Amino acid sequence: MSNADQSANEMTRLAKIVHELRERCPWDRQQTAQSLSKHLIEEAYETLDAIDHGSPDELADELGDLMVQIMFHAVLGEEQNAFDLERILRNAADKLVRRHPHVYAGVEAKTAEQVVRNWEQLKKSERRRAGAVSALDGVGRALPALIRAEKLGVRARAEGVDWPDIHSVIAKVREELTEVEDALARDDPEAAAGELGDAMLALTNAPRFIHHSAEETLRRACDKFVARFVEVEKLAASRNLKLGELPPDQIDQLWNEAKAITNNRT
Repeated sequence: MSNADQSANEMTRLAKIVHELRERCPWDRQQTAQSLSKHLIEEAYETLDAIDHGSPDELADELGDLMVQIMFHAVLGEEQNAFDLERILRNAADKLVRRHPHVYAGVEAKTAEQVVRNWEQLKKSERRRAGAVSALDGVGRALPALIRAEKLGVRARAEGVDWPDIHSVIAKVREELTEVEDALARDDPEAAAGELGDAMLALTNAPRFIHHSAEETLRRACDKFVARFVEVEKLAASRNLKLGELPPDQIDQLWNEAKAITNNRT
């Protein structure tokens, strides 16, 4: 039996188990697409964490959990006569074939860049056929704001609306921060929040100008912050200091020490 056949058998087994649990498990019977949505997001992020920090076994385990969530939604769709697993798999396969004409339809694409350009054009055509009016239609509002902001910027760029370079993005961020200061000077917190949002939206699009994603860039910054904060805690504990009782200048001193320590590790 080929690996593909074995995989198909295991997928069939998993689908049968999910169906059985839906019928026989009290918790599973109570679930809806809405109640499961948070679990779908959690499993997706746990999979992402396993990609970045886990072992191959951990990644395989998290991918399995994510697959269960997909199967569960397929069962719910089947119960409502909306769709089923067969349709999900068929549509996914058809979409892959349709979006890879250089593999299945004789279209020439010798580089990854050509593949991406063709992919985007095909997606644009699909959105138009689905009734999209704006180039930004289809960028989900439920996406994490950071990912949504970057996707909006990419879509706008495809239509010719974008900053010319990263320096222009940084200049826009400075402009928005000046407007934040002006709003604070007027004692207008709502306006300040709005201007902060504008600054964050612009800054989110800066990493793509240097071939990085906003999500990965911020995730690395969060990891760096955690490492340095933990080191600050260790330094404070070794000197019998309580962080909550220290003045800002002493906190800064500890932070700079922690920064030097963690930088030496990389």
